[in-house]
Amino acid sequence: MEKAINRQQVLLEHLRPSNSSSHNYESALSAAVCAAGDSSAYHRASVYGDDVVIVAAHRTALCKSKRGGFKDTYPDDLLAPVLKALIEKTNLDPSEVGDIVVGSVLAPGSQRASECRMAAFYAGFPDTVPLRTVNRQCSSGLQAVADVAAAIKAGFYDIGIGAGLESMTANPMAWEGSVNPKVKKFEQAQNCLLPMGITSENVAHRFGVTRQEQDQAAVESHRKAAAATAAGKFKDEIIPVVTKVSTFCVTVSRNSSQVSDGAGAVLLMKRSVAIRKGLPILGVFRTFAAVGVDPAIMGVGPAVAIPAAVKAAGLELDDIDLFEINEAFASQYVYCRNKLGLDPEKINVNGGAMAIGHPLGATGARCVATLLHEMKRRGRDCRFGVISMCIGTGMGAAAVFERGDSADELCNARKVETNSLLSKDAR
Repeated sequence: MEKAINRQQVLLEHLRPSNSSSHNYESALSAAVCAAGDSSAYHRASVYGDDVVIVAAHRTALCKSKRGGFKDTYPDDLLAPVLKALIEKTNLDPSEVGDIVVGSVLAPGSQRASECRMAAFYAGFPDTVPLRTVNRQCSSGLQAVADVAAAIKAGFYDIGIGAGLESMTANPMAWEGSVNPKVKKFEQAQNCLLPMGITSENVAHRFGVTRQEQDQAAVESHRKAAAATAAGKFKDEIIPVVTKVSTFCVTVSRNSSQVSDGAGAVLLMKRSVAIRKGLPILGVFRTFAAVGVDPAIMGVGPAVAIPAAVKAAGLELDDIDLFEINEAFASQYVYCRNKLGLDPEKINVNGGAMAIGHPLGATGARCVATLLHEMKRRGRDCRFGVISMCIGTGMGAAAVFERGDSADELCNARKVETNSLLSKDAR
């Protein structure tokens, strides 16, 4: 297989114009091995240099709301440090950023948009860099990253930032105003108002997830998070935040996610731009999927979203080396893991939201930072990763990422164990 790939590369070099070089990433010429589970389908529609890549991803610590280290910290003071870190650690000129998209859930829309704009100024961005917020409930941070990736892919700009912010101290979960009485006529609309804990109970009862399974999942989450913290595995992703009190996170053993404060940010750009700037590529954004499910059991969202995103990437579940699945509740986490038949050793290897926390709008960006830094540590043993979460009112979201140094101009051809070069669709 390697000899065949090398022959293809030699032929492609002869076909290039004489004034081009092997580093001309704008060339549309590329070779692809059509093997089951490879990502060639994605590349046939995209030139190598047009890949959307992540060059930096950072987050704050996540602290328990009302009692944790960020209880006296303004939301904009949480976001500013991670935005600033993206610029400082890459030496990027902030004026080159085409847009900043921040996922956030609980704060009033116009107020949070203003706070995020203020944070961008604190971080050193000029007034020429625009900013907007996005709200898709618990997937808002991941949605922000996906929106920026899509905008880069569409050619709106070459460099952008997807971020997430939530202060559940400043903005607790609450319904403001009255509820439209019409909702009583529509069961699914009424189920959108169910407390998240009730949807968790619905999942447990409907799909037979026992209390013992839930508690065991919670114990494992805390155990892995404690081990990862002791081993310093979060040090490359966490950015210090100056607060009025010392920054620490309070955790208790439970089988639901913590109500937390925190922020995260991800710097994305076209691969050709990253190469030109000499920036290391942490990961490649491959695909994103958002799906709808029954609001009464909203926690099952990842079980539907993950296969959709993986299929869109031309992959199969067995091709995924790591999963970051948000642990909103142990019941839905256990159900999704079992439903998809995932190897527990591949999921939330450094702990999940039951231990680390779930600052709603920031979780997606936090997961990107955690996943990509772990994939970098594992090197060649870890190529593809998936992030997913359930979404209040009945949805799920998932995204597929590839480790930054595992992609190549030959369309990421993988070693094929058999002699058949037919795609799985043609067999």
